[in-house]
Amino acid sequence: MISLAGRDILHSWGKFALTGLGLGLLIGVTLSMAGIYRGMVDDAQALLSNSGADLWVVQKDTQGPYAEASSLKDDVVRSVRGMPGVNQAANVTYLTQQVQKASGDEVRVMVVGIEPGQPGEPAYLMAGRQLTRSHFEAVVDVKTGFKLGESLKVRRHNYTVVGLTQRMVSSGGDPMVFIPLKDAQEAQFLKDNDTVVNDRIRTAANPAFNRPGIPGLLEAVQGLQTSSHNVNAILVQLQPGWQADEVAEQLKRWKHVQVFTRAGMEEILVAKLIATSAKQIGMFLAILAVVSAAIVAFIIYTMTLGKIREIAVLKLIGTRNITIAGMILQQAMGLGLIGFMVGKVAATLWAPVFPKYVLLQTQDALTGLVATLLICALASTLAIRVALKVDPAEAIG
Repeated sequence: MISLAGRDILHSWGKFALTGLGLGLLIGVTLSMAGIYRGMVDDAQALLSNSGADLWVVQKDTQGPYAEASSLKDDVVRSVRGMPGVNQAANVTYLTQQVQKASGDEVRVMVVGIEPGQPGEPAYLMAGRQLTRSHFEAVVDVKTGFKLGESLKVRRHNYTVVGLTQRMVSSGGDPMVFIPLKDAQEAQFLKDNDTVVNDRIRTAANPAFNRPGIPGLLEAVQGLQTSSHNVNAILVQLQPGWQADEVAEQLKRWKHVQVFTRAGMEEILVAKLIATSAKQIGMFLAILAVVSAAIVAFIIYTMTLGKIREIAVLKLIGTRNITIAGMILQQAMGLGLIGFMVGKVAATLWAPVFPKYVLLQTQDALTGLVATLLICALASTLAIRVALKVDPAEAIG
């Protein structure tokens, strides 16, 4: 049986191919938007997995270091280690900032202060070694662009890159730079030299801290001003057989802190931090779907108007309406299939170029294919209605 739709497509293949290409680019953008959202969720989950923690101990009445400011004294970790069910516990700090390269260029990173050999340390390295010294060494994600042996500047100090890791990113997709905890505390919580000098002058001028009859008071107060003992969170690993909720409840009860399990932290990162971005992406997807439907409807409608006489001839020789409707529907579906293939290839090619991680999943591709075919089927209804109203007399008019 001769395919009327195929013959008509071959007759105007140029217009059909260009329309399929344009539709394919729109579909490629749509798949990329879905991949961007998937990548954001994957970044959030990678952040939690890379920490190696079962529990996050943070400042009371806060939602943790990834969502808002959290500050704890670094000696709290000792009492946490003594709690039943706790296998390991380690302090950690997080600081997002611009890091300067030796060339003068800057890259936005999350600086993580860790204790070597404790939770929070990179799980694996692509090259180099882990941190072994207490100062001025760094392990960086390859996305930062740094190489082994290069120097990077965090606040006032330079750090030598001794190890390279991969997929160590923040919830916002910024690559991580791991430095010793003491250095990170200084970078995050201490003041610059001018501020320290001014604070010392103000303290010395304050009679409450500079009493003649109490030697050593002024020096003690000034020493507190130039040292930092704060961290953002404590990462806890549990002993086998212990439930996270059970240990978390004990920590909150006896240590007066806020404790999050893996599920609770995922809810904060995905359901709260990414919620606005997800709505934004959803709006873009809806707009792209409407635009795609309009393009398909317009081109199929235009092609149908261009062959009104041919349709009238078909009706005159006895062709059934369902056959004519099927021809138009097949053209629309063919246009959708061509567009989807072009879009899938385009999204796969340009996904690695995006600055943030784009995760293209097969499930999203299948959903996109079904949605494309449905949109094309609905878009063809206007052209089908026009074709069915054609009077066979127009064939000889």
